[in-house]
Amino acid sequence: MIKAQNIHKSFGSLEVLKGVSLNVSPAEVVSIVGPSGAGKTTLLQILGTLSPMDSGSLTINGEQIEGLNDKQLSDFRNRQIGFVFQFHNLLPEFSAVENVMMPALIARRDHKQAEREATELLKMMNLSQRASHKPSALSGGEQQRVAIVRALINRPALLLADEPSGNLDTKNRNEIHSLFFRLRDELGQTMLIVTHDEGLAAMADRKISMIDGKIL
Repeated sequence: MIKAQNIHKSFGSLEVLKGVSLNVSPAEVVSIVGPSGAGKTTLLQILGTLSPMDSGSLTINGEQIEGLNDKQLSDFRNRQIGFVFQFHNLLPEFSAVENVMMPALIARRDHKQAEREATELLKMMNLSQRASHKPSALSGGEQQRVAIVRALINRPALLLADEPSGNLDTKNRNEIHSLFFRLRDELGQTMLIVTHDEGLAAMADRKISMIDGKIL
């Protein structure tokens, strides 16, 4: 699902990624751990096509990323990649179901179909009763589950998560962790998760450690 080879990235004179290579198989959950400043988030941003690499090659779901222009990258990202961040980034003026539908509407999918799929995904997360609620009326765990559903609405090949449970209490954190593996088992979802949570990292099919811009 991911084939990254010899990725380099610098910000000015600071070399953040120093020749990182990584392969991830379909339906595999891979965690990335390491100290702050190791390059984890920078790598995730490059794999998510949010940030360009200085050199190297990247193929996601059989499509080579280098050479795609901004519009092509945006379309690819919308179709193929879902993102979950530490903070849910839900739009406060929209309901849960409307937030979930947003990526589908950006992809110009049929409004009725997007609404049906969003409703089904919320049901899968036991959020049917909360579909019409705005984010301010949802708990932290519910908000993050809505954010995960939003990331799934376009059936992406790849789900990227950056500290997805870092802002949650123990109960909600455990529920989110279990949810990721349900997605793998029930939907065959491929996931790459950057985390400082050793419990979540250990649950993954494979744990990768980074330090000083390199994979150990």
